[in-house]
Amino acid sequence: MKISKFIESSFKRFIPSPFSLAVILSLFILLIATFFTGSSNLHQGWEVIKIWQNGMWNPAMLVFMVQMMLILVLGHILVLSKPISKLTTLLTNRINNNTQAVVVVAISTMLVAFFNWGLGLIFGAIMARKTAEAAQKRNFKINYPLIGAAGYVGLMVWHGGMSGSAPLKVAENGHLASLFPGNAAISNALPQNIETTTTIFSVPNLLVFACLLTVVPLVLYFTAKNTKATIPAFAEEKVEFSSETTLKGAERLDHSPVFKIIFGILLVMAFLASYHDFLLAGRLTPNMLNFLMLGLCILLHQSFASFTKALQQAIVGAGAILIQFPLYFGIMAVMKETGLVSQISSFMVSNTNATFLPIVSFFSAGLVNIFVPSGGGQWAVQGPIILESALKLNVPLNKMVMALAYGDQITNMLQPFWALPLLAITKLKARDILPYTLLLLLLGSAIYIIGLLLW
Repeated sequence: MKISKFIESSFKRFIPSPFSLAVILSLFILLIATFFTGSSNLHQGWEVIKIWQNGMWNPAMLVFMVQMMLILVLGHILVLSKPISKLTTLLTNRINNNTQAVVVVAISTMLVAFFNWGLGLIFGAIMARKTAEAAQKRNFKINYPLIGAAGYVGLMVWHGGMSGSAPLKVAENGHLASLFPGNAAISNALPQNIETTTTIFSVPNLLVFACLLTVVPLVLYFTAKNTKATIPAFAEEKVEFSSETTLKGAERLDHSPVFKIIFGILLVMAFLASYHDFLLAGRLTPNMLNFLMLGLCILLHQSFASFTKALQQAIVGAGAILIQFPLYFGIMAVMKETGLVSQISSFMVSNTNATFLPIVSFFSAGLVNIFVPSGGGQWAVQGPIILESALKLNVPLNKMVMALAYGDQITNMLQPFWALPLLAITKLKARDILPYTLLLLLLGSAIYIIGLLLW
């Protein structure tokens, strides 16, 4: 396996930290936008910088940031609850070697991520960590970076799952028309919405997911058999939360299981009352998912004290992502306002036909995701171009939405932004897992392209 060792050593030598990468991408986009979009004079150069600064603090994007952070944090809190913790322990107790580890971690992570991306990301991280702890305790060897990569595979299937940003946004009434303000010709040609039954829950998408659920663990299995394994060594970190032994006055409320059950039931009842029509129609929104997860977090934790302790731990894992969001919002604003993303997308789709438009859109979405690692943010920038191209070439809109979703999610295997919580939990570095996630990027791309051609 000399090639794999060469790739691994190269990544460790040349790949910077995720924050440094965000800064490098910011500087790169500022230079490209200044010198290749007709903005090369001094005045226009300052305008590009102003666009970048305004984009960093765009109110709509900050709302989106809060939604995404809540999905991530609430997913982490849910994974740290006792029932979910017992589930992860039950799964890792059956692992006795390296090949078992990668298969169990990969399959369970992909299944959870299909339900919710934030939950899948944290679940995968906890599974990787608990697997390493089990290996250390029971003295069997594993390839820990490969296990970490297996815990990250949920990010290559999430956008085609139940929390996918683009499929959820287009399911909202009136959203499609809102992407084309003042353009009545296109707005009138678009439907009121695109139901999730034709995107997330469509037969082609479910078949693509089933294929990934089979092939990815198999590839990881053979990789595990042909790479070096060792017994990991680190201090075990507890995720259990013990109750206070002496409680006084109002402290009892914080530790009262009855109080938290009452509030948890109230949240679930409010969720059902507010969203029962959405559930019957198979529609999901970010706010809907966050509301549901908040109720589940309250119900599954022992008390409010347990919930708040889990919250403190979840915030630490999400902190590095929080500070990078504004940088990527700035990149997104520059790419949109200077027309850079339009130039990229238009160039890629201008000389294609109805058969290959989804494939070209897949690649353009993957490229844009390197600079805008946010499914919802990318849809806001690239969605109008995707939809307009689909209308011109008479390509089904649901297929185009999923082409963008597939392209966006697959290059997460190269862009380490969303790996930060996993890295914080596993104590691995981005350059440790990237050689393996690059392999998954190539594998997943082949499956998605074949799926789009056969759709």
